[in-house]
Amino acid sequence: MAEWTERDIPDQSGRVAVITGANSGLGLVMATELARHGARVVLAVRRVEAGEEAADGIRRAVTGAQVEVRRLDLASLASVRDFAKEATADLPVIDLLVNNAGVLHMGDRQTTEDGFEAIFGVAVLGHFALTGLLLDQLRTAEAPRVLNLSSVFHNKAHLDVNDLMSDNDFGPRRAYGRSKLANTALALELDRRLREEGSPVASVLAHPGICRTNFSPRAFETAGVVARNLDAMVQSTFPSVERGARSLLYAATAPEAKGGRYYGPSGFRELRGPVAEARVNPQAADPAFRKELWSAAERLTGVSYL
Repeated sequence: MAEWTERDIPDQSGRVAVITGANSGLGLVMATELARHGARVVLAVRRVEAGEEAADGIRRAVTGAQVEVRRLDLASLASVRDFAKEATADLPVIDLLVNNAGVLHMGDRQTTEDGFEAIFGVAVLGHFALTGLLLDQLRTAEAPRVLNLSSVFHNKAHLDVNDLMSDNDFGPRRAYGRSKLANTALALELDRRLREEGSPVASVLAHPGICRTNFSPRAFETAGVVARNLDAMVQSTFPSVERGARSLLYAATAPEAKGGRYYGPSGFRELRGPVAEARVNPQAADPAFRKELWSAAERLTGVSYL
């Protein structure tokens, strides 16, 4: 079978896609390709100025692109609620929600406006709340999807539901892996609950393998010159961000991509290669763990659904 590429994306005309963290990296590639195939794309970003620059770039690359920018700070549940309230007013139908935004810093433990550990608060709790608050608009669409991003770093992670904020043993890489484990578990639980409800919404998962993005350089902003230079050298050997985005675009658009499935590169350790189904961390596949984590997310965010 021929390798799936962005050229295989079906026509997206008439569809509305909301993408968090879409001003750079994987989110920007996804936004550009979805716009290229006819979607109306909403860039949900923390820094509006950066979002407008990204939108201008999409318009230059795609004639007639339908793209707009809206402010969303996933480190603030108040901002998440404001974004959802605005979207409820003027986006009656959302066909695709891509929970892409994340944060990785190599310094000390940081917290969000709501007191959550920052990596977990942004990538997990912010997106959990956003999904619940936009679910009604997704339900009204034809073949709607929610795409959550995971990572190969979730494979070796373990998450203690009694220490979601990494109070006891914080480390940036550990916290990042745990956040992706949580995203995976919650996305699988979301799909189970949607199927139980008989909802048309599908919850899918994908990871990019390893690729060149601006995520790693941002993580090393506080590191020394040697560490930054080493990171740049290593990144130069990675596949392009466009290649990394293929599994994400497949999960978001391919008719054959199914809810409750996890997609990523099929090569060595899922680091690169053609799109295929990916391996799920056994803890994320555990129904009891998923339910417990879901309950914790509802309690922490104050957003309950399904």
